[in-house]
Amino acid sequence: MRIDLHTHSTASDGTDTPTELVRNAAAAGLDVVALTDHDTVGGHAEARAALPGGLTLITGAELSCRIDGVSLHMLAYLFDPEEPELARERELVRDDRVPRAQGMVAKLRDLGVPITWEQVARIAGDGAVGRPHIATALVDLGVVPTVSDAFTSEWLANDGRAYVQKHELDPFDAIRLVKAAGGVTVFAHPLAVKRGSCVPESAIAELAAAGLDGIEVDHMDHDEPTRARLRGMAADLGLLPTGSSDYHGSRKTCRLGDYTTDPEIYGEIVRRATGAFPVPGTGG
Repeated sequence: MRIDLHTHSTASDGTDTPTELVRNAAAAGLDVVALTDHDTVGGHAEARAALPGGLTLITGAELSCRIDGVSLHMLAYLFDPEEPELARERELVRDDRVPRAQGMVAKLRDLGVPITWEQVARIAGDGAVGRPHIATALVDLGVVPTVSDAFTSEWLANDGRAYVQKHELDPFDAIRLVKAAGGVTVFAHPLAVKRGSCVPESAIAELAAAGLDGIEVDHMDHDEPTRARLRGMAADLGLLPTGSSDYHGSRKTCRLGDYTTDPEIYGEIVRRATGAFPVPGTGG
């Protein structure tokens, strides 16, 4: 089985619609794909309806969190999307995305970049606006050559000159809320140092003690020594090690299935979940 547990659609900051995403996942030879848009489940219904035969959909979201001033992302799988407390927190994060993005546009203009809010809003479309949309505008303006090059201290990284903080969950609360909704939590790209500051290993141990289920090990932003380090950490802390592409369509260079999750690990994630269940494709 080929299992990719971290992808994005136009419901947040990917360039594939949910329909295109599941069809592209099937074409890439995947057996299982998780749709984990940022702080939203808005793409799930469309993905379900378009799911090709032979492909299984895992519903999820990537939750924006912060601990001790450091941002981190928590992948949540197979939770009940109607659970009210978790739904309310996702809405608070989404509601803060527009003023936050407008603040980053204002900072960029102060830095001499001829970017406009209208340009960013057009790029985001109906999706939950985020930094990748602003980074795309910077590429279009010729300020940086690629979206990844915008995520530096020069521009949009967590310590960047144009960065603006948004409402984010405490990760311990995120674990509690997801578990209360019957879901499973995995810390996304925990040592992606290119993105800015990372949480210390001691904090990962505390999250594990609080009920964190896994950590994303195989990811494009982790080099081989980092993956080995994370694999050892997962073993020491009793965490499930996952692998995922973090696919964003044409917005990033990674492809569906570039990194995958072991079938036994996937099976354990499904076993632990009680809020929702994998959706088998019926040729939609």
